[in-house]
Order: sequence, then C-alpha cells, then structure tokens
Amino acid sequence: MSKLPRRALAALALAAVGTLAFAQAGKNEIRIAHINGKTGPLEAYAKQSSVGFMMGLDYATGGTMTVAGKKLVVIEKDDQGKPDVGKNLLAAAYGDDKVDIAVGTTGSGVALAMLPVAEEYKKILLVEPAVADSITGDKWNKYIFRTGRNSSQDAIANAAAFDQAGVSIATLAQDYAFGRDGAKAFKDAIKKANVVHEEYVPQNATDITAAAQRIFDKLKGAPGRKVVFIIWAGNLAVPFKMLDLEPQRYGITLATGGNILPAMTLFKRVPGMEGALYYYFGIPKNPANEWLVANHYKQFKSPPDFFTAGGMSAAIAVVEALKKTKGDTNTDKLIATMEGMSFDTPKGKMTFRKEDHQAMQSMFHFKIKADPAFEWGVPELVREIKPEDMNVPIRNKR
Repeated sequence: MSKLPRRALAALALAAVGTLAFAQAGKNEIRIAHINGKTGPLEAYAKQSSVGFMMGLDYATGGTMTVAGKKLVVIEKDDQGKPDVGKNLLAAAYGDDKVDIAVGTTGSGVALAMLPVAEEYKKILLVEPAVADSITGDKWNKYIFRTGRNSSQDAIANAAAFDQAGVSIATLAQDYAFGRDGAKAFKDAIKKANVVHEEYVPQNATDITAAAQRIFDKLKGAPGRKVVFIIWAGNLAVPFKMLDLEPQRYGITLATGGNILPAMTLFKRVPGMEGALYYYFGIPKNPANEWLVANHYKQFKSPPDFFTAGGMSAAIAVVEALKKTKGDTNTDKLIATMEGMSFDTPKGKMTFRKEDHQAMQSMFHFKIKADPAFEWGVPELVREIKPEDMNVPIRNKR
C-alpha cells in the first residue's frame, strides 16, 4: 500500500484540528441569523429592527451576550426586499452557517417565501416584523413563531376606532400580501360600520390620483361620517397626497395606523386623527421600555421607533426561550418551550399562542395631537387594547 506524502498527512491533520475546533466552538456558541431587507423599499424598517434586536440581546442577557455559558453569535443578512433572495439566504443560514435559530424579515412577501425553508430544515424562524395574516395563517408551519403583530391584530385594533353605526369606510392598500391581508382583516373586523369600497394600488405606486377619485366617488354621497382607511408600508407620503385633492370637500377624512416617526411627520396635517398602533415610545410604561428609551437616547440621541421595539421584542423572546432550555438549541425542545411562553417586552407582556405561535399582545388606540415640540404628529393614548379584548382569528390549518 502506498503511503500518503508527508504534506498530505499534514493537511489532513490540520483539517481534523479545524473540524474539531469548529465543533468545540459550536458547543460553546448559539448561532442566530438575522435576515432583513436592509436595502430596498423597507430599509428604514429593517435598520430599526436590527438595532432593536441587538439592543434586546444586550438587555435580555444583562450585557453578557451569553446564555447558559454559550456565546450568542449573530449573523446579519440583507434580503434586499426580494423573496427569492430571502429564501436563498435562509437556506444558506441553516445549511452553511449552521445557525440554530433565524429571525426575520421585514417584508411579508419575503417572509412567506422563507416559511417552507424553515420547515425543510426543521429549524425555527421567528418572524419579525412582517405582518401578513397568512404567515401564521394558511402558509404557517410549526417552525414559525412571530413576535410582530399580524394583520388581524392591526385590523381589530383600528376597527375599534371607527366601527360605529352610520360610518362609511373605504380602504386604500398596496397590492401585495401585506395590503391584501390587511384590508381583508380590517373588513372582517368591522361589524357596525359599512365598508363601501376597497382600492388597491401597486406597491411602488407614486401617483394615487385615479384611486383617490374612485374612492371619493364611492364615499361622497354616503350619509354620516366618511373615512378612508389607509393600509400602507413604506413611503406614507404617497397615500397622503390624497390630502392635496381636498377630500374635506366631501366630508371625507383620512385615517391610518401607526408608523415610524419620519412618516408620522405627515400626521401633523391631520390633528385629531384616530387609529391604533403597535408601539410609540411615549405610551408603554414598563421596565423594558424605560431601558430601551434611555439607552436609545444615550446611543443615538433620539427615541426608539416603531420597529426598534419589535426587534428588541424578538431578541427577548429568543433569549427567554434559550434560558428556559438552559442553552439547548434542539428544535423540538425549543418549540415545546416557546408554545404558550410569556415574556416581557417594551410594549408589555407577549404570549406565543400555542395554536399558531402568534404573539398575543396589546395594541394602542391613539388620537393625533399636533405638538410644536415634536416634528411628528404625537399619538396620545386613548386606551390600551389588551390581548383579551381582541378576538384574533386562528387562520392556520393545524
């Protein structure tokens, strides 16, 4: 039998040492992929989510970035807001990077493309902040958890502000998963008011004049209060161009849910507008939010925003689950641990519902005040809408 050259033997020895070192490192670390659309139409949301996620890990681990003696290693990936890119990045994270858990993503269309990958690799995907109902609905599988709110939670909370007899409503939404699911959930949540029209425009639309005119034509002859409810992700300046068309001529007012602070500068044009939101830094009163606000001001000289709180909530959920398993990343054990698990976040307590792994959480009914001390319209709390006050449908096929 021929002997291997000394150089080949040395290479094999080095490879063995490297494999052993990687295995040892793997035992002493927990690898987390954080996938977001850091470039693309929702990059502002993604950047906030990433900041919040890292701050949340810091908060939940007491600054150690370890759980049960294991170092948390975060691998950031940019899906560019493209479903095929997100799908491939998640597969690479599970397959090549050997991550234990993945978190993401920003866009609902991208998240939906990622769901089957989690099922294929039998690894957890914690969805934050994508909103479409179908993520924890008919496209769901048991490896999917979500800390972000879903379309039904948005819709039920916003319906609380408008669902009175004698109110006529038209919806304006983007023509993709977030907009379609949001409009359907809002319509389903309305019991007393009358939804007279639904309008959908392309996700990248910049001119909504024609859609606005169709909405006006449907609403202007309706009796009582008339509202256009806007369901929109990204540049809110586009749907708010409707104000330039003077809907008040017909007694029509605009309404929408919460958004990031730069978008809410537009809310100053509609003082008194009501709606419901996921988070505003001045509303929740709890230790996690106090920590987030103080530390965000310290690091960035500004308040935390809508998706910063979401990223932090996702990180807290991950750490709390790992603490309960004592650092064990076995997927079945994590699923059993996370089902029904409650955890404290900047917006209050969340609980993963066992049936679909959707985080049940409070929403906040607001009314806009134009305060000269702030660049944005300030959402003043009308009331906290608690999880038990919302009959959020279970839409999966488990």
